[in-house]
Amino acid sequence: MMDDNTKATVQKIPLLTVNAGPRDGENWIKRLKEEYSALISYVTQNKEADNDWFILEANKTGTRWTGKCWYIYNFLKYEFELQFDVPVTYPSTPVELELPELEGLTPKMYRGGKICLDIHFKPLWAKNTVKFGLAHALALGVLFYFCFSIKMC
Repeated sequence: MMDDNTKATVQKIPLLTVNAGPRDGENWIKRLKEEYSALISYVTQNKEADNDWFILEANKTGTRWTGKCWYIYNFLKYEFELQFDVPVTYPSTPVELELPELEGLTPKMYRGGKICLDIHFKPLWAKNTVKFGLAHALALGVLFYFCFSIKMC
């Protein structure tokens, strides 16, 4: 499940309120503003804790996100491409985080480098639909994955 550090980190990320996805016009713009605000807060928290581990940028519509993430283990920095698409049924359906360079290297990866989030993450996401956003997905998906899986590569 989730360790105390991850839980504390997630609890510091602002919760979102707008229930809108990419097909919801002006409401999607409001949701994106909340998403950016939560991401900025999360990045700020990480930098203050000297735990900066990702950079992201979105396309104009906020439906395709790309960037890099990294993990330092035994004084070695592992850096990977990070990408995901926001599903049309978001926020009811979580994003599928992808680290394409790690495809097939661990049992926690699906085709295309998608991180396996089914067992632990999806029930938590369903319980927190609307309140959780992209920053929560990163903290609970990629960061959690790094903490427990990167040593297997």
